[in-house]
Amino acid sequence: MDNELTDLIRTNRWLMDVLRAVRDASPADAWVGAGVLRDLVWGERYGPGFHPDQVRDVDVAFYDPQDLSRTNDDRATDRLTGRLPGVPWEAKNQAAVHTWYPHRFGGAPVEPLTGIADAVGTWPETATAVAVRLTDTDVLQVCAPYGVDDLLNGIWRRNPRRISVAQSRARLARHDPATRWPAVTVVFPE
Repeated sequence: MDNELTDLIRTNRWLMDVLRAVRDASPADAWVGAGVLRDLVWGERYGPGFHPDQVRDVDVAFYDPQDLSRTNDDRATDRLTGRLPGVPWEAKNQAAVHTWYPHRFGGAPVEPLTGIADAVGTWPETATAVAVRLTDTDVLQVCAPYGVDDLLNGIWRRNPRRISVAQSRARLARHDPATRWPAVTVVFPE
């Protein structure tokens, strides 16, 4: 099923340009994932098509345990903007998530993440817990701790690893998948 995902990505020039920009900007162990992949796959397979101008942000997850500062995120975002202006970049050092997560989202402190796969495994829905990157030899690599079935099969399901039922319901209301992607199946959080 990874081939279905990578084939869909390769046919989208805009996303391939995004992946090249991330690779060439060289943030440490950088991957593109979450909503932009969901928007591409679900827009093409379960909705009215994919429209880059409707992408809210392009999440770039990188892992740099040597610099946990917010300025590291800002530098990575600035490098990406310099390579591909007009893209709503949001670069976040996954090694630093534990330093800000409880303040931003509430709740108890969280353990430091051990790498990109660990980080992606905490993302809010199983369908968005997927990231990709383009290697120097133009190979597309996929990081999907829960697999890509929910993404490809259009299933909105809460990832219970870090997100509460209340947070999941709020996300569901905000994203309104039934309207945006009419053929998507929603597994309501309980």
